[in-house]
Amino acid sequence: MEFDLRFFFNSALLGVGLAMDAFSVSLANGLNETKMKTNKMSGIAGLFAFFQALMPLIGWVCVHTVVQYFQSFEKLIPWIALALLGFIGGKMIIEGIKEKNCDENGENCECSKLGIGALLVQGVATSIDALSVGFTIAEYDLKMALVSAAIIAAVTFVICFAGIAIGKEFGTKLAGKAGIFGGSILVFIGLEIFISNVFFN
Repeated sequence: MEFDLRFFFNSALLGVGLAMDAFSVSLANGLNETKMKTNKMSGIAGLFAFFQALMPLIGWVCVHTVVQYFQSFEKLIPWIALALLGFIGGKMIIEGIKEKNCDENGENCECSKLGIGALLVQGVATSIDALSVGFTIAEYDLKMALVSAAIIAAVTFVICFAGIAIGKEFGTKLAGKAGIFGGSILVFIGLEIFISNVFFN
């Protein structure tokens, strides 16, 4: 294998494919926190980019070392993603209902902000299935695997930043319903990852 146009194109395409779940979660985050500042948007997009790059590299290491154990763990991936996204999504829905009730009662309720704990859970949940990409890039040497991961990270950052920006725009228009909608997206993504991996693989 060598650094050619095909390598960069495939890595970018891989980045787009892997970033779709993270994009949806970024959209939900923007819906949930419409007053999010640019530095936080960059931080969230950077966090997702980090995990989307890290997971394929961990997968690559596993393929080159403890492949038999990695194949056993791979079966648990959809269950972990469902549990993590279901928990965070459910929490956002509950908080969204509380905020909606506050709006209807004419009370001044603060919009719930995403903490670092929730963001880390989202980062792991949306990228854990990228461990399987370790098999896809197994033929690369370490240098190529690192470059591929960097491209995936760059593509994920751009896509996630755009997702948050779009979510913020729609979240402002949806007002009190945004948290419920955003949480529902997370639950849906968790179910989609679970169903596609368990029943269609």
